[in-house]
Amino acid sequence: MPRLRRTVRLSWWRTLGAFRSGVHRWRASLQIRVVTSTLVVGTVALLVLGGYLSGWIRDGLFDERVGQLLEESARAAQQAQSNFNAAGTPTPAEVSALMRDLVYRLQSSGSGQPEVFLRRAPGDSPILVNDQVTNEALTGLITPELRAAVQSSDKQTWMSVAIPQPDGVRDPGILVGSLVNVPTAGTYELYFLYSLAAEQRTLAFVQQVLAAAAAGLVALIGVMTFLVTRQAVRPVRGAARVAQRFADGHLSERMTVKGVDEMATLARSFNDMAGSLQDQIGRMEEMSRMQRRFVSDVSHELRTPLTTIRMAAEVLYAARVDLDAGAARSAELLATQLDRFEELLADLLEISRFDAGAAMLDAESVDVRDVVTTAIEQAGPLAQRKGVWLRVELPAERVVADVDPRRVERVLRNLLVNAIEHAEARPVEVRLAQDNRALAVSVRDHGVGMTPEEVAHVFDRFWRADPARARTTGGTGLGLAISIEDAHLHGGRLEAWGREGHGAVFRLTLPLRAGLTIGDPPLPLAPPREPREVAPTDRLGPAAVPDLDPLEAP
Repeated sequence: MPRLRRTVRLSWWRTLGAFRSGVHRWRASLQIRVVTSTLVVGTVALLVLGGYLSGWIRDGLFDERVGQLLEESARAAQQAQSNFNAAGTPTPAEVSALMRDLVYRLQSSGSGQPEVFLRRAPGDSPILVNDQVTNEALTGLITPELRAAVQSSDKQTWMSVAIPQPDGVRDPGILVGSLVNVPTAGTYELYFLYSLAAEQRTLAFVQQVLAAAAAGLVALIGVMTFLVTRQAVRPVRGAARVAQRFADGHLSERMTVKGVDEMATLARSFNDMAGSLQDQIGRMEEMSRMQRRFVSDVSHELRTPLTTIRMAAEVLYAARVDLDAGAARSAELLATQLDRFEELLADLLEISRFDAGAAMLDAESVDVRDVVTTAIEQAGPLAQRKGVWLRVELPAERVVADVDPRRVERVLRNLLVNAIEHAEARPVEVRLAQDNRALAVSVRDHGVGMTPEEVAHVFDRFWRADPARARTTGGTGLGLAISIEDAHLHGGRLEAWGREGHGAVFRLTLPLRAGLTIGDPPLPLAPPREPREVAPTDRLGPAAVPDLDPLEAP
């Protein structure tokens, strides 16, 4: 029994799989959809038309044959009455013989040799003469309702009947009855039973011919539809293949132009469009190469004058105590702006390396907890100046991964600096977690937050949500753009979530080993529920940051 259930279950799943595969193939192919739709519509139309024609032919054959048989039975009944009238006044024995001979003569003279029944009508009769029938087994077809109708009418009465055969089959037929007067014996009922088996065979043959013609016509419609749709679909499939290869970077791909019809016009138009796009993409690539080279060259060329200016600025900054207040302040501003300029130059050089594909990953097996701690220590002075407390949640066990510590530390430092700047004196939370395939670090603030539109552009170069917003650290607008490139270089992801008034979350997800596929990150991106508004006084104490003394608030 378990084996039977397993077999049934396996058969069910195989059938379901085949059905799903067929449905997918039907949805994926325009040609199959057109052919099947045409066949379904054509089959339904032919069934309706065939049913109508079959019914029309059946009714025609039946009505015509019934009319012929009614005329024949009327003539036979009139002939029988004439024979009875010519008999004079016979004796009972002569009446019986006359009725018997007449019944068999009427059967032999009728078309198809109908069965004849001569039955005495109810009522008083001068003499008693037995009924005369050609087939005693079929007398049961004469129903009391038909006899009553015949006895109450001077005209012929008929009804459809099913004539049983020795092999159990029932043939269609009609039973016609009328009244005749028998000399000496009185009124009798005369019935003729006609078989319509020949007409039934004719109708069956016509229906078979119609069915065969319909099947042939459906097959012809299917073949014609297949050929016609193939002529229309093949160029479309070719255009789809060329467009896919064009999208994959094969800009020299073109469609084959044959003829002068609409498909040829489509192919020529597609080729013209592809050529125009290729030219435009080529010009844009050349401009991009020139721009990247310009940025790289300018960045390198600026290093020499920047070094000279840095040396002069350091001399002025060291001697600021001997200068007046205005000159001393200028020396301090010069040193600060030179720091920002060096950061911008370093970021531009890093971006140019990513654009040129020259960025290299110096991976090593490290405990990522140490990298997170180093990034927090570097952001600690800024957090103290901004009045922002940091809460760090690190796992107790080691989080070992093959990463470039310098790049991961730079990513985390950028995320921490951004979070501290936008936290508005509210806590910043840093969490680290891992699973068997990846690790994730999330940095969350409870500050101004971001709209969905700002989240979509937060990693764009030189993009700021509010360009007029004061930035105390003087960012370059390239930090997050470099961070996401560092994440991609590791084969990981850097994602953002934000909501106005509820802060923002940035999550860095990296594989533990090179080549591993990242599934669901170990940490959620969005908060599990609607975050509450954190008041400025709701600060997290330094006990939440173990072994990080530089972050303790004074």
